[in-house]
Amino acid sequence: MIIDHPLLGPRDAGEFVYLGDAALIDRPNPQDDGASEKFHDYLYLRDNPAGWHRELWYHEQGDRSWLVLTRNTLTHEITSVELARDVALARGRGA
Repeated sequence: MIIDHPLLGPRDAGEFVYLGDAALIDRPNPQDDGASEKFHDYLYLRDNPAGWHRELWYHEQGDRSWLVLTRNTLTHEITSVELARDVALARGRGA
């Protein structure tokens, strides 16, 4: 599988580490009511869809960037690759 890195261009997937659902960017606020339950869900409950999914990938053997890929888990087709920092900033989460 080839990942088209937004800064470095096409790279082999072997350079990257899959880190899970991109929803991990939305970490719960520890000050919120019910933070304990929210953190339980954040840490332990994961979707494992067949089909299109937004995922976090880490460029371990490259520039050490975090990426958000939109990938079909059945065909491995990738339609979008974004820097996770940009995704977090767009959501008002900071980086």
